[in-house]
Amino acid sequence: MSMDLTMLAKALTIGLGSIAPALAIGMIGSKAMESIGRNPEAAGKIFVPMLLMAAFAEAVAIYALVIAFSIK
Repeated sequence: MSMDLTMLAKALTIGLGSIAPALAIGMIGSKAMESIGRNPEAAGKIFVPMLLMAAFAEAVAIYALVIAFSIK
């Protein structure tokens, strides 16, 4: 019984913890492509901040994964 609840807690942790980063990365990519579409010359200036923001958003999902692994 407790093993089932532990697995459920792990699944909910990683599932819920990855929703916001997934939405954030989608929005980051969408807005970056929209900006590049409006001003193609700015693609080089947009690319690095876009990658940094995607990495920060992905870090939140990695934190959720670490927490899921730490549940005993």
